[in-house]
This record gives sequence, structure tokens and C-alpha cells, in this order.
Amino acid sequence: MKGIKLVVSGNWAHFRKPETSNNPLSHDFITKTALIGLMGAVLGVERKEMRQLFPQLSEDLKYGVEIRNAVKKQSWGFTYRSNINDVFYKAPKQMEIIRNPSYTVLIGLENNRSEGVFVDFRNSLQNQEAYFTPVLGIHNCPADLEFLEEGEFEYLSTGAFETTGFITTQHQLKVPPGKPFRLGFEKIPTYQNDDFWNLPDKYVPVVYPSEQHLILANGPHYIYNQQSQWVLI
Repeated sequence: MKGIKLVVSGNWAHFRKPETSNNPLSHDFITKTALIGLMGAVLGVERKEMRQLFPQLSEDLKYGVEIRNAVKKQSWGFTYRSNINDVFYKAPKQMEIIRNPSYTVLIGLENNRSEGVFVDFRNSLQNQEAYFTPVLGIHNCPADLEFLEEGEFEYLSTGAFETTGFITTQHQLKVPPGKPFRLGFEKIPTYQNDDFWNLPDKYVPVVYPSEQHLILANGPHYIYNQQSQWVLI
């Protein structure tokens, strides 16, 4: 399976959890659906076209993430204003924001139907081009993108492996001895339909190490360029 590796970073990020709409909380790292939206921005795909592209890329691409630094969040306050019946209202809201997010992201092309989008995105990264400003979840959180390399994924249906990326809760986890580090737990969306809705049955529970720490696991995984080992969803 063809693959690319890049770094996605910025000063701030917010990947909203849909069940927290009044005072939104954020997923701990970039989700697959947020990554697809970022790809669309780089390629200049308009919102109407993305309606069909979201489900297609959700099916045709796989992704994995390494969280390069500690996950640090803070609450931002915003004041929403509206004019209703000539009366001016103020409604303060809080939003959870990730500080200094930085991720190593791997993308694999599972279905050749989306090869054109995959290749165009790779070329844009290599040429440091973007049609629209890529963002980390919301428009006031611009993203910096750095292309690292392209390569190939080899799939192994079982076996022991070590990774700095996330694994699913279906994998057997073993934390190596040594200095303690934080393990995070998340349930992340992997499929968005043509109504821009993240389907509840397509959420995947994952476990991740922060700050590029190594974990040991057993189960299905991929080897990238015969060097590093990853779980892709």
C-alpha cells in the first residue's frame, strides 16, 4: 500500500467532540475526518465537492498518528453576540483548545479510486503549496505542514510490534519498563458521510503514548518502509 509521512503542527488546535456542543471539548489529537478536511483545504476543494469526497476518502485512506509532544489543553472564552428583536445579547462560551499541537501523520492509500487525490496532496506537500489555508480543526487554528517521505506499507495480520503511534483497544498492550509516561485514551471518528456527519458506529477507541514514547503491542499492524511499525485505521 502506498503511503506518505508528514508532520502536522501549529500553535493551537481544536477537534470538536460533537457531544459537547455548548462548551466544546476537543479530541486529544487530529482525527481522520479532520485530516480529510485539511487535505481538501490544501487541494482547494470547495465545500460542495467535499460532501462526496468525505465518505470516499474515509473508506479509501487509512491513517496513523504519533503525538510528538505532551497534550496540553486550556479553556478559551468567546463572547457570541446576536441582535434579536432589536435587543443586543451577549452569550459567553468556553472552548477547549490544544496548545502547541504537533503530530507525525502517516496516510496509506487502500483503494486506488482515490489515487488522484492522494497523489495531488503528496505533490502539494512536496511543493509547499496550499490553495486554502489548512487548519487544525477550526479556522483560527492554522496548520503548518512538513512533508517527510513517501513509501510503502506492508500489512501483517498478527505479531508483536513496537510503535510510537496509537493502537486500538483490540490490541494487546505492554508498556516497556523504565521512566513512566502518559498513556492517553480516545474514541475518534473515522468516517464522515455526505451530510458532514461523523457516523457514531465508525468511532474507534484507541490508546496512544504522548511525546514519542514507545509502546509494545500484539496484533495486526503495518510496517512502513521496512523501518517503523504503525496501526492504521
